Amino acid sequence: MSRQNRYKRKSRVLKLTAALLAVSAAVIGYFVYQYQAGISMAEPVEQQEYEFHGEKSLDDKINVLLLGVDARPDEGKSRTDSIMVAQYDPKEGTAKVISIMRDIYTEIPGYKNYKINTAFYLGGPELLRETLKDDFDLDIEYYALIDFTGFEKMVDALAPDGIEMDVEKKMSANIGVSLEPGLQRLNGKELLGYARFRKDAEADFGRVRRQQQVINALKDEFLSVSGVVKLPKLIGTAQPYIQTNLQGAELLAIMKDVAMHRPDKVETLTIPIQNSYTDVRYEGVGLALDIDFETNKEAIRSFLEGDSRKSGIDASSGQRD
Repeated sequence: MSRQNRYKRKSRVLKLTAALLAVSAAVIGYFVYQYQAGISMAEPVEQQEYEFHGEKSLDDKINVLLLGVDARPDEGKSRTDSIMVAQYDPKEGTAKVISIMRDIYTEIPGYKNYKINTAFYLGGPELLRETLKDDFDLDIEYYALIDFTGFEKMVDALAPDGIEMDVEKKMSANIGVSLEPGLQRLNGKELLGYARFRKDAEADFGRVRRQQQVINALKDEFLSVSGVVKLPKLIGTAQPYIQTNLQGAELLAIMKDVAMHRPDKVETLTIPIQNSYTDVRYEGVGLALDIDFETNKEAIRSFLEGDSRKSGIDASSGQRD
């Protein structure tokens, strides 16, 4: 190769390197700018310290305990408004969510029998993890808590024009907003109200169904091109409102994997499944659900292992055929 050709080749390499550095600097600059913009939307939040001794599943699937938290400053403790276990399979690129009804009556380790959501009130996410392990043999490695204000701000950062939902009826009781029936775009406050509504014949089962609808709608928005672009701002907005034991590198690796292998849908299961529970009322506890734990444990195993058809479970609703 002549000296002139070597010079031209070296010049092209230098130009390409310079271009890549410029693009990298622009991307980093954009990320930092949007991240800071997200932080500016948030407000300082006092967070409680929690312990969590998560157990990694043997099949390398990622299980996260997702808790929607109703913070009550006057009580000094938070209550769980929703309890979910989300699973992502990095090999298959699939996502599944199990919604655990908060009124399930069960024994809480170290305490007497209560509704299952009381476990968080008594001992935080760790005691709830232990309870779910005892009841359903679930191995949960991570947890993530998000309060209502954080949810609203995250939705508004992700979708400034709102998330499209088909509101099936008029909703206003105890949700902080008034919603009319019909297809419409809901902002963060309205979407939270939609997910929390339970003053109808379906009660908590209807609320869980709507929460699952919201998760799928948010998944579609998050994995869209515009959603990926807004990711740095979303992270900045959410950071003060989310408590998790997921470290930064782990979280970024999971989010990158999800973005590269986008799940077609989020499969959902509601526990207890149909015909596996009875409504009961206990003194000092109120109305609760007595469930067949073995039947529901098997339903969860079948759902997570992918053979829900064999057990007769409709994974989208948690109902038996």
